[in-house]
Amino acid sequence: MHRLGEVVYTARRPMKDIGVQKTVLDSAMLKENIALSMADVLTFNSSIFVKSYGRATLSTVAFRGTSPSHTQVTWNGMRINSPMLGMTDFSTIPSFFIDKASLLHGTSSINETGGGLGGLISLGTTPDIPDGIGLQYVQGIGSFSTFDEFARITYGNDKWHVSTRAVYSSSPNDYTYTNHDKKLNIYDESHNIIAQYHPRERNRSASFKDFHLLQEVYYNTLHGNRFGFNAWYTSSNRELPLLTTDYAESGFENRQREQTLRTILTWDHNRSSWRTGVSGGYIHTWMAYDYRREVANGNWTTMTRSRSHVNTFYAKADGEYTPSRQWYFTTNVSAHQHLVKSEDRNIILQDENRAIVGYDKGRLELSASASAKWQPVDRLGMSVTLRQDIYGDKTAPVIPAFFIDGIISRTGNIMFKASVSRNYRFPSLNDLYFLPGGNPDLKSEHGFSYDCGATFNTGNPEKFAISGGVTWFDSRISDWIIWLPTTKGFFSPRNMKKVHAYGLETRFDIATQPFKGWRLDIGASYSWTPSINDGDKLTEADKSVGKQLPYVPRHSASLTGCLSWQSWSFLYKWVYYSRRFTMSSNEYTLTGHLPEYFMNNISLEKRLSFRPLDLSLKLAVNNLFNEDYLSVLSHPMPGINFEFFISITPKL
Repeated sequence: MHRLGEVVYTARRPMKDIGVQKTVLDSAMLKENIALSMADVLTFNSSIFVKSYGRATLSTVAFRGTSPSHTQVTWNGMRINSPMLGMTDFSTIPSFFIDKASLLHGTSSINETGGGLGGLISLGTTPDIPDGIGLQYVQGIGSFSTFDEFARITYGNDKWHVSTRAVYSSSPNDYTYTNHDKKLNIYDESHNIIAQYHPRERNRSASFKDFHLLQEVYYNTLHGNRFGFNAWYTSSNRELPLLTTDYAESGFENRQREQTLRTILTWDHNRSSWRTGVSGGYIHTWMAYDYRREVANGNWTTMTRSRSHVNTFYAKADGEYTPSRQWYFTTNVSAHQHLVKSEDRNIILQDENRAIVGYDKGRLELSASASAKWQPVDRLGMSVTLRQDIYGDKTAPVIPAFFIDGIISRTGNIMFKASVSRNYRFPSLNDLYFLPGGNPDLKSEHGFSYDCGATFNTGNPEKFAISGGVTWFDSRISDWIIWLPTTKGFFSPRNMKKVHAYGLETRFDIATQPFKGWRLDIGASYSWTPSINDGDKLTEADKSVGKQLPYVPRHSASLTGCLSWQSWSFLYKWVYYSRRFTMSSNEYTLTGHLPEYFMNNISLEKRLSFRPLDLSLKLAVNNLFNEDYLSVLSHPMPGINFEFFISITPKL
C-alpha cells in the first residue's frame, strides 16, 4: 500500500531501478498478523499463483504460468530453494520473520540469480531497530483450538543492533467440511434408496506444531563497514491429512517432521561511489516422513520411513561502482555446495533389482554475473546483464538480458519498460537421482522471455496517491520437466518439448484521506496466464498438446482495502482463482478440474495506549462467506473461522 506523502515524481531515477520490474511488499502487509505465512501474504497481495494444501501444509508459488520450481527464492541473498525438490514451501516462512520482500518478475530475476524462469522472490531482514531495549508479545487464539504466539526482544545503539524473534503455532486443525467425493444413502422403511447426500466429515490427521527462532546481530563501525549475522531455526511436526477419497477407518499415522537451520554472515563496505560485499552461509535440513497403519488391534505396519539430510554451504562476493551520473556497474560471484542423502529406511537396500529408494549425492553450483546500466538522459535508461551458471559438470551457455525503460510523460510519471532475456534451469537432485524414477539423462530447461509494459505514479501528497502498471509477458520454455507414470509402477521425469506461457499482469494502488482522521488504502492485482503445452506428443494417448498446464489458473485476482479512523482499522481481503485442470489432457470430469473460487477475509483492530504499554486487539474472520472450495484435488479446506489476537508492547 502507498502512504500519503510518498508520491515519487520521476525526474532522475535511482540507477539500481533501471530495468527492474519489481513488486515490493511493505511492512503493513508482512506484519498484518502473526498467524500469516508468506504464502498467505502473497495470496492476497500479488498476482502470482499460490497453490496451498491448507494451513501448515505445502504451499508453493509460481509466476506467469510456470511451475513452483521455476521460482527462485532468496533470503538475505542466499538461495533457499530445496536442492532436492527445486522449490520452496512458503508455509514454513512466517511473515513476522521477514522485514523486506520483493517480487522480481520474469527477466528481472536475472539480476539476482539464474534459474528463475518465472521470477524470483527476495526475502530479507533489516537492521532497522530502534535505540534502547524493545519488547513485544502477541498471543493469538482461533478456531479449531489454534494457538499462535510471537515474542521479540531488541536492543539498539549507534553501532549495535540485536534482535531475537520467536514464533510458536499449534492446532489439531480438525475442522469439519462437506465431502463431495463421497455419497451416503438414505433408505425408507423397506430399505429402498430414496435419496443420497454428501456427508459432513472432520479433517483427520492434520495437527501441527511449528516453532521458529530468529537471531540477528548487526554491527556498524560508522566508517563505511557493516557486519551482520542471521541464524534462523525451524522445527515443525506436522500430520498430513487424509484425502477426501480415503475411506479407511483403522488407525494410521501420516507424519512429516523437519528441522532446518539457516545461518548467514555478511560484510558490507560502502564508499561514495562504490560498494563491496562478502557473505557466507550454511543451511542444514533434516526431514522425516513416516507412514504406518494399524492392520489389526494394536498391530501397526510401517509402509514408509523416509529420512533426508541436506547440507548447503554458501559463499558470495559482489560489488557496485558508480563512476558518474550516467553509469552504474555491478558484478557478483556465488557458490552453493549441496550435499544430499535421502533414503527410505523401511526398504532393504538392494542394487540389481532397484529396490533402493533415495540417493546420496553432492553438487556444486556456481553463478557469476556482470551488468552495466546507462542513463544518458534523465528520461531514458538501459541495462545489460550477462550471467554464467555452472551446475556440477554442466555449464549453461551465457545468459544475456537486456532492459530499457523511459519516461513517456512527466505528468503522471508514466514510464515504459521492456526487456528480453534467455534463462536456464538445471534439474533438481530428485529429478536426476531419486530411486526409483530419477532420470540422469534429463536436459536443462531453457527458454526466452520477453515483456513490456507501462507504470504510472501520481497524486497530491496532502490528499491522495495513485500508482499502477500493466505488463505483457511472453515466455517459450523448451525441455520442460514433467513427472509421468511408467509401466513399472512408479513416476519418472521426462522433458516435454515446449511450453508457451504468456499473458498480462496488472497492479493498482490507491491511498487517500477522504475526511480528517480517516484514511483509505486499496491495492488490486489481476493476472491472465495462459500456459500451453506447445510440444509434441510424448505417447500415442497423449492429449496434452495445445492444452493448459495442470494447476495453472488462466485468471487470478486479489484485492485488499484498509480503512483507518484514529485508533481503529478495518481490513478487507479478497482473492479469486479461475478453474484449474488437474490433468494435462484438460478433461472436464469430476476429478479432472477444480472449480473457480473466491475467498474473503476481514479483520478489525483497535489500538490502545497506556502509560506503561501499548495494546492492540484484533479480531479476524477468514472465509467470511463460508466458501466450500478446493485448492488441491481431494484436500478439503476450512469454512468460516475466527482468530483473536492481543499484542502487548511495553514502553521501556
